Amino acid sequence: MKISVVTTLYNSAPYVSEFVQRMCAELNTTTDDHEIIIVDDGSPDGSLQTAVALMDREPRLKVIELSRNFGHHKAMMTGLEHATGDLVFLIDVDLEEPPELLGPFLVVLRDEKLDVVYGFQRARRKGSLIERLGGHLAWKLLDLLLPVKIPHNHSTVRLMTRDYVRVLIQHKEQKTAIGGLWVLTGFRQKGIAFDKGRRRATSYSLGRRLLVLLDSVTSFSELPLFLIFFTGCAVMFASVGVGVYLIVRRLNGHMAEGWVSTIVSIGFFGGLTVFSIGVVGLYVSRIFIETKGRPYTLIRRIHDHQ
Repeated sequence: MKISVVTTLYNSAPYVSEFVQRMCAELNTTTDDHEIIIVDDGSPDGSLQTAVALMDREPRLKVIELSRNFGHHKAMMTGLEHATGDLVFLIDVDLEEPPELLGPFLVVLRDEKLDVVYGFQRARRKGSLIERLGGHLAWKLLDLLLPVKIPHNHSTVRLMTRDYVRVLIQHKEQKTAIGGLWVLTGFRQKGIAFDKGRRRATSYSLGRRLLVLLDSVTSFSELPLFLIFFTGCAVMFASVGVGVYLIVRRLNGHMAEGWVSTIVSIGFFGGLTVFSIGVVGLYVSRIFIETKGRPYTLIRRIHDHQ
């Protein structure tokens, strides 16, 4: 049985050597046939050079150098496309997810005849109160809008069968959220709680998190478009009712009053119109990007021993 380990690099130079050492030690207790695939996602530090140098002492290490930064999710999918193992262990390189999870995940996968075993944080989310509150609200919004239920606080780390990976990499959306793809692909999956470390400041700023949230919603849900439609219908019928009411009052000799309410109404419905156009624009922009048919990622070079 061959196991492929897939991870990505971005500002990861301080962690690469320890990750490879610990990952190899864990693999050696599990199987004699394995490979480690590291995808350099255009990292601006010395991550690539460090990983390539490790190939001298670890012949089963392969480094895929992308031509630029394409994003964490696309880099992971690129690594999965090059994995050849019967099982694929996907994990982040920063050691917040211990490489030693491979053994326990493998036991559960075999004993329960699963296709995927993934990890989720045992304790509450780390970070400031604002970060935790924002994360909680984001998950609530995803639960409300998405037709697929993404496990809360799930992590990158997961052990997957070849059959599952083969189906997963058939997804080729340019703009997507990989957490939704993991669930949307289906198969038999189970989560296992683990204690996630915190080795560095996250590279996911508030702006990037908002973009991931928008990508998640617009990738998997049509509900915002339906909400706009029904909101427009409600506003239209309410306007007709108000119009009839004002006409009746005018015919009865009452002058229309309330300039403040008129201005407020114009401002509210003007903002609602712009918001609605913006939501539709997000979906149109996705259509524009997907129809170009551009490559998912571009590989500059593959470093291996062949």
